[in-house]
Amino acid sequence: MAKIEEKVENLVKDKVQKLGYNLYDVEYVKEGKEFYLRIYIDKPTGITLEDCELVSNNVNELLDEADYIKEQYFLEVSSPGIERILKKDKHLKENIGKKVQIKLFKPFNGQKQYEGILKDFNENAVTIENLQNLKIERQNISQIKTIFDWN
Repeated sequence: MAKIEEKVENLVKDKVQKLGYNLYDVEYVKEGKEFYLRIYIDKPTGITLEDCELVSNNVNELLDEADYIKEQYFLEVSSPGIERILKKDKHLKENIGKKVQIKLFKPFNGQKQYEGILKDFNENAVTIENLQNLKIERQNISQIKTIFDWN
């Protein structure tokens, strides 16, 4: 499915940018019996329902013409939210110095979840600072997301 996501991202990126938004991510998933194509957009002032509708209307024709997805699917355009999943290097780079939560596939030092300040990353590992600097191999990470301070 990653190939479909890459194709869709390349297809809609310019259109999304011309409309005044940043393309944050594209996700193609099967949930139950249904397929969903989710396009996440962002802008400095936040995303409204009208923004999502505008982007949806403008990329729908591009997607139909390209016909990358053979199954019936639902198109959803959304904000990545306040607490964002960090899947790409550009996401990690934008969040250096911010608090993140890292979930692991299997326990490391007896834990499957860590929180700390994102300090650094490379193609092999992510470093966070909690009580000490902790370097976690990327192959062991199931998810990294930002943590919003609600106080």
